[in-house]
Amino acid sequence: MYCNFLEHGTEYARQAVKEDDAGNYAKAFQLYMNALEYFHTHLKYEKNQQVGKTIRQKCMGYLKRAEEIRAILDNVGSTPTSNGSAVGAAEPKRKPNLKDGEGKDKEDPEQAKLRIGLDSVIIREKPNVRWNDVAGLESAKQALQEAVILPVKFPQFFTGKRKPWRAFLLYGPPGTGKSYLAKAVATEADSTFFSVSSSDLVSKWMGESEKLVSNLFQMARDNAPSIIFIDEIDSLCGKRGEGNESEASRRIKTELLVQMQGIGNDDHKVLVLAATNTPYALDQAIRRRFDKRIYIPLPDLKARKHIFKVHLGDTPHNLTESYFEHLAQKTESFSGSDISICVKDVLFEPVRKTRDAKYFMETSDGMWFPCEPTQRGAVKITLEELDAQGLASKILPPPITRADFDKVLARQKPTVSKADLEVHERFTKEFGEEG
Repeated sequence: MYCNFLEHGTEYARQAVKEDDAGNYAKAFQLYMNALEYFHTHLKYEKNQQVGKTIRQKCMGYLKRAEEIRAILDNVGSTPTSNGSAVGAAEPKRKPNLKDGEGKDKEDPEQAKLRIGLDSVIIREKPNVRWNDVAGLESAKQALQEAVILPVKFPQFFTGKRKPWRAFLLYGPPGTGKSYLAKAVATEADSTFFSVSSSDLVSKWMGESEKLVSNLFQMARDNAPSIIFIDEIDSLCGKRGEGNESEASRRIKTELLVQMQGIGNDDHKVLVLAATNTPYALDQAIRRRFDKRIYIPLPDLKARKHIFKVHLGDTPHNLTESYFEHLAQKTESFSGSDISICVKDVLFEPVRKTRDAKYFMETSDGMWFPCEPTQRGAVKITLEELDAQGLASKILPPPITRADFDKVLARQKPTVSKADLEVHERFTKEFGEEG
């Protein structure tokens, strides 16, 4: 779908340049704005970072030229001539300096350029992860609901000195559900959700990174109520004074500190949510800005059972409730991510059985299932032979069984070590709280 947006944007840009060269500034301005709108829409869907970067660079050039034309039209009037150009079309292609107070209602081109670059971090489609999909973490979910849901639905609750939490740090071992919890916040909250990483805020141009941070927070204020989620915040805000710290890194941290301090004092509809696997690596001043620091531990027995069910979904299986209990007990020290990978592997077991089967049986409704040769109605035939007979759409894999899980769990190992857990538990005792 987005290919059409790119094609339309390119065509509008081509026409804009043609009219611009001909001196038809009023017409060129409108065409440039049309092109920018289509490019802007395309960037919401573009997955290739390099392609997106190229488009943004082109947008910056088109936006700059459109601003120059607008300044010309504003200065000489935009009364069109018979050929569609504006009076004064012979004006040079430069943007005149604005006098004090003139044009204050217009957005600075440099700021507009940065905002176009940040537009892709806005999550416009809900991730479809509900609170109930997040296993356990009741304390974390309750705190986030107090900060995200209640202030929007019941603003009368938060008056006087009662203010909602404004900055959350989620920390814990990898794969415990920090980003998953953020997705639930994005789904459940009736707020604008900004999801950013270090690559979105770090620029090779001197001084631009801190401007990106400043514009991000300003966009959040403009679109309040809003949530800024910073994943792997330690990559942006490591401890200051370390030997490998660059000047750009120091400036980003300083700007982030300033903006977060502003959030706490002035803005009550912007929430900062950050996640890290290495909380000790965070700069001390940044850590203090988070009024809630919540430990996201490995899932407990009940949570592991829930995670197995969530990831298995409605896939056909013959597992009993007691077997789910058995799975939860057998996967102690597994993270949510470990269980997710385990289930994903299990989901392919029926496919592998179907691929390698030598016998199939046909059901009364014409569907074919792999089976044992001793089963009644078993037919000696392979998947390829059924496909050759035009029956590909009639072949179904068997339900998932206990043996499938036992086979996968025999080779699956947890990814979080005891040393990792000790580090996070020590940090919790010093600075955090249990999730």
